[in-house]
Amino acid sequence: MEKPDIVILGAGYGGIMTAVKLQKMLNMNKSTITLVNKYDYHYQTTWLHENAAGTLHHDRTRIPIKDVVNTAKVNFVTDIVVSIKPDKRKVKLQNGELYYDILVIGLGFETATFGIPGLKDNAFMIENINSARLIRDHLEYNFAMYQYEDGKNQGRLNIVVGGGGFTGVEFLGELANRIPELCKEYDVNKSIVRIINIEVESTVLPGFDPQLSEYAMSSLESRGVEFITGATLKECKHDRIIFEKDGKESTIPTYTMVWAAGVRANAILEESGFEHHQGKIEVRPDMRAPDYDDVFAIGDCALIMDRKTNTPYPPTAQIAVQQAETVAHNIKALVKGTDDLDEFQPDLLGTVASLGNSDAIGDVFNNRKLFGLKAVILKKIIDNRYLLKLGGLGLLMRKGKFNIFY
Repeated sequence: MEKPDIVILGAGYGGIMTAVKLQKMLNMNKSTITLVNKYDYHYQTTWLHENAAGTLHHDRTRIPIKDVVNTAKVNFVTDIVVSIKPDKRKVKLQNGELYYDILVIGLGFETATFGIPGLKDNAFMIENINSARLIRDHLEYNFAMYQYEDGKNQGRLNIVVGGGGFTGVEFLGELANRIPELCKEYDVNKSIVRIINIEVESTVLPGFDPQLSEYAMSSLESRGVEFITGATLKECKHDRIIFEKDGKESTIPTYTMVWAAGVRANAILEESGFEHHQGKIEVRPDMRAPDYDDVFAIGDCALIMDRKTNTPYPPTAQIAVQQAETVAHNIKALVKGTDDLDEFQPDLLGTVASLGNSDAIGDVFNNRKLFGLKAVILKKIIDNRYLLKLGGLGLLMRKGKFNIFY
């Protein structure tokens, strides 16, 4: 392939790692690499719940693209992707268009609202740096308003989190740490603040080992979190939510509803005419899209089935980073004109979920269960390992987490 144009859409975990690897693997005189991203920074999606609660400043979470991508080798474009025309090998941007010979789609996720009335307009979502900052500021605003208003409005101090999956539980852990600080700052009695989780399943973290899920609930309950399981959110209004449990509808007054109960791939995939399954491209073993040998999908945009269980692999950062290695290798093979394409084989080391700054759970290394301090330490190691892999020792020293209880 004679000096192909390689275009990478999105600088999430999969996209930015693909760009970083390609800039090392390809000769800039033999190919052109373009990375397109909405922002001029990459952010750690797995840290957003900390930003949203206010326990970690957002500057720690975002990483300027120029700090990890060599702009002498990679053309970086800050723009928004509008559409993809795979038959024309064209990407339409808000401020222009690009043509490609090889395309990598890593456009990330969108929040799935499942058609719940009022959710899109009245709930908060943990989606990016800006949405996380909005939640943090909104929490402080409502604590201040509780004291400012003549009548004490309990809805100001009721914080509802929809969904007891990974993001929801980690956010609950950060809230449990943050609320005492807010109470002290705004002279609010902690006993009247409610942190409420609504989960449709009978337990939180339904994909985890039951012992780990039970530990997580007990840990969070001991710090004031209330769980309403087996409940379905029916409607979200600006000052209250309505849910159903055991056939009975109930209302909770709240100005803070944070929805963390589901995501879907970027809608551009469906709109662009790719063969998809519930919005995701079910990629071939080499990570290419069906019917298009010049298009790769990665991260939240790719659907990969576990052949042993016949279920999809979860769209985690761990998997996206591993996919980047396969995609980068295969692009290099295409550029060189060989058919030496690798099949993606995930190496799942396990999963660790934080429960705040001093507690965590983990299911690692062939179902070994971790609780408390050991899981906290492992979580920091995982976070720091990614930084080292992405940007080397310098990035690790600037952004890493070295305080076990921070």
